[in-house]
Amino acid sequence: MRRVLGGIPRYAVLQVTGVSDTGKSLMVEQFAVERARPGEPCIFLTTEAPGPFVAGSLQLRAQAMGVPREAIDRAIILIDAATHTSLTHDLGTLLSTLAFAIRTYHAQAVVIDSLTGFYEAREMQAREIVRPLYLFLKKWHQTALAVSQKRSGHELLTAEAAGGFAVGHILDGSLVLAKQPVLSYQRAKLYRTPIGETVRLFRIDGFRMSGHDTVTHLLEITPEGLVRIGPRLSDLARGAAVSTGEEEVE
Repeated sequence: MRRVLGGIPRYAVLQVTGVSDTGKSLMVEQFAVERARPGEPCIFLTTEAPGPFVAGSLQLRAQAMGVPREAIDRAIILIDAATHTSLTHDLGTLLSTLAFAIRTYHAQAVVIDSLTGFYEAREMQAREIVRPLYLFLKKWHQTALAVSQKRSGHELLTAEAAGGFAVGHILDGSLVLAKQPVLSYQRAKLYRTPIGETVRLFRIDGFRMSGHDTVTHLLEITPEGLVRIGPRLSDLARGAAVSTGEEEVE
């Protein structure tokens, strides 16, 4: 009997992509804090916000998850490429820094927020940066989540227009986050959300290391800033059909 086990296979290198305000950074911060809970060292490489702000955000995430601050201080290694721009402009310096951190702290996981920071205004060069980084993470046996930004909401629930040209073909898979305004009665009934609200969605858009759930799910961001994967849209649609006496057509 097949069933979804959940989680991320060890040594997978995935991108977490979507337009702005979909919860990408919250998701990878939550991943890093969860790694720190049992004391597993995790490198957090930021190219977006300066280090002190990321550290504060990680502390808030840990507080919401019930993880002691001492655990993240001990297990999360923060690399501030937003302030030290030589890390974003020189690939050799970046890889040497990552190698030193992995060796020194025996890291088993890496978070990058975001990949886009390495090739802003030069997306045509994205593959020249991402492929060596991907091969490096594989060589060092790291489980990695890398945020990438979608340029537009075109093809909402796919990795198209995400993270530079054809980056999704290099990495092991893509976790796509999306948002959608509820502007019709049909959508309000499906999502069980009042008209005018915004719902967020989650989908795994390809994964080469194993079978995966191909269904779109609701995604919730709690008031504390935690990301939760919700029910399948197919289950919501089935429930809506039953509640209105309609028959679902398979």
